[in-house]
Amino acid sequence: MGAVPDARSGPIRTPDQRLRVFVSSTQREMAEERRSVRSAVEGMHLAPVMFELGARPHPPRELYRSYLAQSDVFVGIYGDSYGWVAPGEEISGLEDEYRLAPRAMPKLIYVKSTHTRDERLQELIHRIQEDDTAAYLPFEDPAQLGEQVAADLATLLAERFDESRDAAAEEDATSSLIARVPVPYSTTIGRERDIADLCGLLQRGGHRVISLIGPGGIGKSRLAIESAIAARRLFPDGTYFVALENVLEPGLLLPTIAYTLGIRDNGEAVLEERISRALEDRDVLLVLDNFEQIVDAAPVLVRLYTVAPSATFLVTSRVVLRIRGEQVYDVRPLSVPARGAPGTLDRAAGSAAVDLFVDRAQAAKPSFALTEENAGAVMDICRRLEGLPLAIELAAAKVRMLTPVGIAERLRSTLPLLTAAVRDLPERHRTMRATLDWSVSLLSAEDRALLEDLSVFAERFSVEAVEALGSGRVWDGRAIDGLTALIDGSLVKQTEVGGRTVLSLLAIVREYALGRLKERGDADHMRAAHADYYTALVRRDAGELRSASQASILAALSIELANLRAAVRHLIYTDRLDDAADFAWSLLIYWWIMGLLGGVRVWMLELLGKEQPIRPHSRAVAWFYALWGEMWQHPSEEVVAGLAECVRLFTESGDEDAAAMALAARATARVQLPRPDIETASRELDDAVERLHRLGNGWGEAITRVSLGRVAWLRGEPEAALAHFRRASEVAESGGDLFTRSVAGNQIGRLLLVGGKTSEAEDFFRRTLVDSITLHHDEGVAYGLEGMCAIAAAHGDAHRAGALSAAAAAIRHRIGVFDVEAFTVHEISLDAVRRAQPDAVADGERTGAELSVAEAVALALPDADASVAHAVAHW
Repeated sequence: MGAVPDARSGPIRTPDQRLRVFVSSTQREMAEERRSVRSAVEGMHLAPVMFELGARPHPPRELYRSYLAQSDVFVGIYGDSYGWVAPGEEISGLEDEYRLAPRAMPKLIYVKSTHTRDERLQELIHRIQEDDTAAYLPFEDPAQLGEQVAADLATLLAERFDESRDAAAEEDATSSLIARVPVPYSTTIGRERDIADLCGLLQRGGHRVISLIGPGGIGKSRLAIESAIAARRLFPDGTYFVALENVLEPGLLLPTIAYTLGIRDNGEAVLEERISRALEDRDVLLVLDNFEQIVDAAPVLVRLYTVAPSATFLVTSRVVLRIRGEQVYDVRPLSVPARGAPGTLDRAAGSAAVDLFVDRAQAAKPSFALTEENAGAVMDICRRLEGLPLAIELAAAKVRMLTPVGIAERLRSTLPLLTAAVRDLPERHRTMRATLDWSVSLLSAEDRALLEDLSVFAERFSVEAVEALGSGRVWDGRAIDGLTALIDGSLVKQTEVGGRTVLSLLAIVREYALGRLKERGDADHMRAAHADYYTALVRRDAGELRSASQASILAALSIELANLRAAVRHLIYTDRLDDAADFAWSLLIYWWIMGLLGGVRVWMLELLGKEQPIRPHSRAVAWFYALWGEMWQHPSEEVVAGLAECVRLFTESGDEDAAAMALAARATARVQLPRPDIETASRELDDAVERLHRLGNGWGEAITRVSLGRVAWLRGEPEAALAHFRRASEVAESGGDLFTRSVAGNQIGRLLLVGGKTSEAEDFFRRTLVDSITLHHDEGVAYGLEGMCAIAAAHGDAHRAGALSAAAAAIRHRIGVFDVEAFTVHEISLDAVRRAQPDAVADGERTGAELSVAEAVALALPDADASVAHAVAHW
């Protein structure tokens, strides 16, 4: 084989980033070889891109150009045939694919030993042998080919790995945040034209909202994900995936978008305004998945794209949004063999639905192959399932226990009966529901019950959570075996998040299972069990948010966020309103640090709207959350009075700790008034600090001392402010509270800079930057970078100062936070060095605007230890 292409030809990502391998060949002639290569590529946990149209009569260049653009390695498999040249064309699709492959793309070419090769193919191979970007090797049979492809890909990765790390860092600074889009767990088949069409719509940019419309199970989410990946270069400022599957209240649309964008909803600004600022002048794509259940919130998208004209929304929904600027794209089923077509390999090979069945069947049973004997049965299966991808995947998973003939026979006998039983549904909804019925009917009674019980979980869940809900259920004691059966049946998906194994149900499977659970009359019972489990989890972990385990508990709770939301919703739905209020209050620190207060407000307003009586303590909790945003956004005497009522209700309930927190909030509300009552606010904050200290609430004491420091600063008392901030930092540090220590530390650094104590200020900014990185707190990182900018400016390092300032500004833009006071301290130092070295600052700003968060932190902390580097690497 020729040498592996020069590593300088472009970066190669590591396998865990789903490197994509484009496979080019004629189809029928090389069918066995294609299967062998696919198996080799997937065996390395890479993604084979098996384009199905390139070598056909009409070479649709734009289509496979789009697919090539998504790929990282080109693999060509050549045998006897050059491929057909269509009328009006000069070359076959086979040669066209090779010509269209970018020069920088590594090319691995495999040539089958034969004596009957087409003359034009032989000429193409001669040209390839002279191409220094391609490597080639002869092979004898499919088995040898598969082994060679695996070995050559491994060599290619190894030789290019160091080069790729540098290139990846460069790419991360400028490319979209594609890592936020989930990686498909299997190969996408039969959607090449759809992906190309959607990329075309996105590229033209004439539509602000593109809605992928179709029934459940037709593959809208997968198509949206693949299109977002394919179009990532069109959106240099970010591609984001917003999962709405478990968002049932229209009022939670904005909080969910904000959370995905990294915007903290701390109540200090209108959330829609922050999102608008974050999207302003940024070429971003937001994929909003499963929008149908909150379609009433669709007008919000119009408001967002009106103020952010360079943002585009790709929406999946079962219903049309019917808003201005929407382009509807109907998602069709996969192509199926024509009715009456003979059941032969040749006829089966022309169907995307058959290709999907074969691919998923081989995943379930590697020895499975499409043959002349089973082709007719597979074709019949795909026709009966109407080309619905999920239905086909469910059927294919059964090849472990049934032959294609057996599957087809069971579908012939059961599908018409099942479909007739759900005539009130649209046609393809009926087929999908009937297929789920059939698939579930093959499970044991215990596994069917387990699937139904899993429907109360949201988005993703752990094995431990499943086991906890098993008490008294028919599947109690065999959760692992049951989950294994459901995973084997493609009804449950298993992935890894943050080093933890997590499980999930597809939206339509969850919907189906929940319907069966309701029919059984067990939905409320399982909702209660779910809520009880997460209430116990919160009770166990919430206290650790005030300890040195704060960062790890925040991460763990964030993995469970969808289930935390579901638990609150379950409690409110089942009228356990006092339990819902207690649940929400116990997570106050979590909601606060993560910036999720807006979503809590939606639930608490719903709670207050219930006619059922609630405890005074619950009413106080609900009003506290409801008034928090009003305190910042619409300060008034009524808000102050409302928080005073919270203090009274908490006090009468015997919760002195909560009363002290509400007292601190009331004092803060006084500061926000059009005519601030600073004196009264200061006295109330002093009172709240004393109470919280006496009660041992270090987190509450520290965060309230920060408020005292800010009030002192407003009063023109910098020394008093510094003393309050220092004490807040000490209290936070003693309790392991990284969040408040970082908040206090940034305030201390600012005051020290103003006082000319640059060296001491640098120590605080460095520490708070590390704390913010550990917590994945973007806003804190921006503050830290601005502090280090001021330090660099004070030392006369103009380029570094400009770069850090621009990097911080980019973060602020991305999360929609603009704080004039925060800018002031570092801008004074930056302006001074700008006057002395304008070109160096300007050059630094150009550099900083392109830095990733990791690169900006590395610039700010070049001597950081390994733990900081690790935290940044996992940002």
